[in-house]
Amino acid sequence: MPSLKEPQFFADDVLGSLRAVRTMEDYLNCFADAKAGQTIGEASVAYLGSDSALRGIKAFNPAAEIIVMLRNPIDVMYSEYSGRIYDTREPSIPFEEALEAEDSGRLSPWRCQGDLVLGLGLRQTVRFVDQVRAYFEVFGRGHVHVIIYEDLLQDTARVYAEVLRVLRVRGVFQPRFKVVNGNKRVRNTSLQKFIVRPPHLARRFARLTIPQPLRRFVGESLLRLNAPFEPRPPMNRSLRRSLQQQLEQDVLALSTLLDRDLSHWVRDGIL
Repeated sequence: MPSLKEPQFFADDVLGSLRAVRTMEDYLNCFADAKAGQTIGEASVAYLGSDSALRGIKAFNPAAEIIVMLRNPIDVMYSEYSGRIYDTREPSIPFEEALEAEDSGRLSPWRCQGDLVLGLGLRQTVRFVDQVRAYFEVFGRGHVHVIIYEDLLQDTARVYAEVLRVLRVRGVFQPRFKVVNGNKRVRNTSLQKFIVRPPHLARRFARLTIPQPLRRFVGESLLRLNAPFEPRPPMNRSLRRSLQQQLEQDVLALSTLLDRDLSHWVRDGIL
């Protein structure tokens, strides 16, 4: 696995210039340290909802093994929106207002500085049944391994061992299973935007005058200070019930597709 998590190379239709890796040469360089006989792979969450990634991965490696992890779509939307605020792709407004604005077309699903990126809206992000079915059809069901997030939480070691079996790699390495990407709260939006998307001149000046390890250290330190870990506030109960009702048919269809009852995602808590 490359040290860079989420190259997002194949998701050009979703992320455009926001991708960490944008050329085939740079993508192949992600695996330059791989040794002969090693299995290689990478993890980019945008691939699930990207038509371009579906076609691009198939062309790049028709025998690829695909791993998909699915979570309650309501929690995914809430987490995704929090992440977009963190990296300044969306303004910091209440989640319910963001959904209403997106539904009415008043809020661009994705934003970036410079060129326009037409990406997935929050609701599009969780169209899991269509997304998973597409991967089944293109790669074959036997080459798409689906993990339910709750299973990972409840029995992490078992799910990890199953992934190693699917990939046909040895289980010698046993990682420490710890939370590494908890929710973060941005203290100063202007500073966060400068850190995440620095102006071109500032970025160029830094590259010419500051060694890369020091730039990374400073950037990561500023991010930790400006965006500390903080539990996400509970979602409004009436909003959750409304979203459960809206997503019920999709979740039931996904349950049928996976032969796994996931109805508790949309039925628990409905009064």
